[in-house]
Parts: sequence; C-alpha cells; structure tokens
Amino acid sequence: MIINYFCSTITNCMQLSSLLTRFNEPETLKMAKLGRALKASGIDLTDLSLGEPDFDTPEHIRESAKNAIDNHFSHYTPVSGYLDLREAVVTKLHRDNGLLYTPEQVVVSTGAKQSIANAVLAIVDKGDEVIIPTPYWVTYSEIVKLAGGVPVLVKTKFENGFKITPEELQSHITPNTRLFMFSSPCNPTGAVYTKNELAGLVKIFEQYPQVFIMSDEIYEHINFNGVHESIAAFPSVHERVILINGLSKGFAMTGWRVGYMAAPVEIAKACDKIQGQFTSATNSIAQRAAITALTGDLRPTAEMVATFRKRRHIIMKLLSEIPHVTCHEPPGAFYVFPEVKNYFGKFAPDGNCIADADELCMYLLNTAHVSVVTGRAFGEPSCIRISFANKTEFIEKGLKKIKLALEALK
Repeated sequence: MIINYFCSTITNCMQLSSLLTRFNEPETLKMAKLGRALKASGIDLTDLSLGEPDFDTPEHIRESAKNAIDNHFSHYTPVSGYLDLREAVVTKLHRDNGLLYTPEQVVVSTGAKQSIANAVLAIVDKGDEVIIPTPYWVTYSEIVKLAGGVPVLVKTKFENGFKITPEELQSHITPNTRLFMFSSPCNPTGAVYTKNELAGLVKIFEQYPQVFIMSDEIYEHINFNGVHESIAAFPSVHERVILINGLSKGFAMTGWRVGYMAAPVEIAKACDKIQGQFTSATNSIAQRAAITALTGDLRPTAEMVATFRKRRHIIMKLLSEIPHVTCHEPPGAFYVFPEVKNYFGKFAPDGNCIADADELCMYLLNTAHVSVVTGRAFGEPSCIRISFANKTEFIEKGLKKIKLALEALK
C-alpha cells in the first residue's frame, strides 16, 4: 500500500523539462510507428513512407566492418572521428565536388542529423532567425526551436519546382537572420538546385555577410540529372557554408549512423566541443566501414540509383492515372510529392470528411492500408510524400490501393 501510494504521488508530481514543449515528434517517425502497429495486428500494410534505401549495404563495405572487428578497432576514437576517415572525407569532397577542405574542418557524427544539430547549436542563439524554404525536412525547424531560434519558413511555389528564388530569399532576411538551411536534392520534393540557381542565391548572400548557410547534401548520389552542384563551390560564400553529408542514402547505410560536416575551422571546433558532451565519437567499426565506402567501389551506388530511376518512371506513370493529382517528376532523392488538395473536403464511405492532408494520410493508412506522410510535416499542407524506396511490386500495389481509396471519396 505504501509503495503504491509513493509511485502514484511521483507520477502525479512528475514535471518534465519545458524544453520538450519547444519541438514536435517527427511525423515520419510517427507514421512508421503507426504502420508497425498495423502490421503487428496482422494487417497487410504497404509502406510507402520509407525514408531509407531498401537495399542492403554493399558487400565490400560489410567486409571492411568485419575486418575492423577482427583487427580490434573497438576503442574510443577522437570525438571528430578517426583522422584517416576525415582524410577520406576530404579526398571525396575534392574528387567528387572540387572542394578543398582539411581534416580539421571535418567532424564525423552519429548520422547527418547529429551533424545538423551540432551546427545549429553552434551558430544559433535565442531569438536568432533561421530561414528555411518549404517544403523542408521535418527536423530542420525542430532543431532550430531546440536551440531557441526562430524558424522563418519561406513557402516556395509549385511552379518553381519548390525551390526558393533570390527574391524570396532577400525579402525574408532581417538583421536577426543568422542561418539559412536547405537541401539539394531535397527531401521531400526531390528538387535539385542547378549551378545557375545557386549562383542567384549566392548574389543575395554576398550582401549579408552575417548569414551562415547550411547545405544538406545527404541525397547527393541519388541525383537523376547526373550532376551535383554544391553552394560550397562558390568562393564568395565558401567560408560561411556548413556542408552536411553522410553514408545513409548513397551507400544504403542508414543503420550504421555515420554522417559528417565540412565547415570553417572555428565552426568545426565548436561542433567537436558540443559533440564531446553528447555522444563523443560515432561507432568505431562504422567509421572503418565508412572509409571503405568513401574511397572504394561506387558501382553498387550507381546500380542502386539506376533502380531508383526505373521506379521513378513507374510511380510517375501510376500517379498520372489518378485524377486530380499533380506532381513534378523529382530530379533527385527517392520521393514523389504530389499535390492532392482537390480531395480535401470530400467524404469517405464511412461519412467522415477529409479536411486536409493529415486526414487523407490517416484515411489511406486505415482504409487502403498504405502508409504515406502528410505534406504538412514538411511545410506544404496541400501535398503528401510517397517514397519509391521499395520494390516495384509494392509500389504498384500501393498506388493501386491509393487510387481506389481516392475514387471512393465523394
């Protein structure tokens, strides 16, 4: 009796940090949870919400990890990562992107998400404004809030391929602007910025030397245009760019949790200091595998991208067969981001009104048993995100179920 009373009192009096009220759970992870729950109940769920390649890590990378275990790479490493891994990042950035960095400008982290968090925490103070063009990856705004900053969400236009223009950028810069965050290729739209488009943005940044630029290039290899352009390649802003990348998408290494940043030395040192109090270095075995991934055979990556290209063609064809759905063919990443607002305000067979993308996604989940992600999570409430990082048979099955479910709305 005394023990039960004590436990009840603790529960009733428990007060967690107000920090938790600043940010939300990622909608992508929420949908993954709901999907797993349906699967566990025996439902035949088609998951098109996946944010990771459905391929296994290439064999030569796996073998490298096994060798690392056998050679006793089982001890703490420097917080920023093994020197030879940071040298491999430097080599990769020069080889693939024509960018010059030194190992002391590189910090290896437990996934690109931690690299982004390190950078934001190192740069943003309470009240600082951070410009984020929408649609954007769900975590950007929440990390800014975590740091006490103010996300300034700039709505881009469908007709511009969901890419921010120089005019839109300039109109949102204020004396409080500290950072600009974007991705190319973009999650969720697949948008890829050309060299000319980046040059237009650079002209604006040249007028505002107080603004840092965070360029998330995690989908670099999944680029159907064949050419990846980095804003870090422009000399006038190079010293203000924090380049984010990692191994998850291009090398099918999501579970290995290896990301990295390349940045001005002072920012890299600041991020090393921050990371030293959170996780210290990332997994030692994963770091050894990352060296092989960055310096080894890229044919498995090319083969994976070729498969994504074929799936993109299939999913675009299937989407074109669904009335009142509009969608750009994505030049990069492995998502489509169709506009579905014509279905808002319609009624499901059970009489419930589909008011917005959130309710449409839940309708598709519970009725069609297809998992997709609401566009609201990415800052564009008229769209939904559908992943084609899944086998063709599941893409075809999922799109067929989506089409039937949408046809049932009246």
